[in-house]
Amino acid sequence: MSVDDEILRGLYEHTLRGHAAEVRALTEQGIARGIPPLDLLFRGLLPALQEVGRRFELREYFVPEMLVSAKALQGALALLRPLLAETGATPTGKIVMATVKGDLHDIGKNLCNIMLEGAGFTVVDLGTNVPAEAVVAAVREHRPPLVGFSAFLTTTMSMFKVNLDALARAGLRDQVRVLVGGAPVTPEFARAIGADGYAPDANSTVRLARQLLAEVRPEVETAPEGALP
Repeated sequence: MSVDDEILRGLYEHTLRGHAAEVRALTEQGIARGIPPLDLLFRGLLPALQEVGRRFELREYFVPEMLVSAKALQGALALLRPLLAETGATPTGKIVMATVKGDLHDIGKNLCNIMLEGAGFTVVDLGTNVPAEAVVAAVREHRPPLVGFSAFLTTTMSMFKVNLDALARAGLRDQVRVLVGGAPVTPEFARAIGADGYAPDANSTVRLARQLLAEVRPEVETAPEGALP
């Protein structure tokens, strides 16, 4: 096995285990050796995150394991992002993310953000306790094809519909696809309020985002087959 292959294998193994310091060091080593940033991303980092997502769906991994792996990936992305921009790599798409008004929970949303960024999306994170008017302003400013809403509390789930109605009043609803998720949310609830899709976890969020993006922008090229969750 060549040194470059050892670096890529190490990125995979350490990302899988959430070893942030090792992932960052190997990323720096790969950059110094001239390994293309896209190779570091698609041959080392993202396959590991795909495996993390697979284990999560099988209940072999849980949120803590998924979170530490995603944070390890985030450290590598901080190094790779400017290099990827220099190569002219086109982002997959843009998505505005927010935890709805009245809700301060953000672990799930933040995990989704990291995985979406790893999959090539530009994420505009509005944070927590976000009022509908802030969502409307962000959609006007950033013109994203996708918007994602999170709610952890049953008492804040109703804010999904408030946001959808606000987008409709602003004449923006037809311009975006809306994803919803969170602990108490169900596919039936998502359909009932008129959302375009529901994702139960971060892995599913990436798949759903890619699916919805393909509906509105079929010309957008995605990552190599098998490289993403």
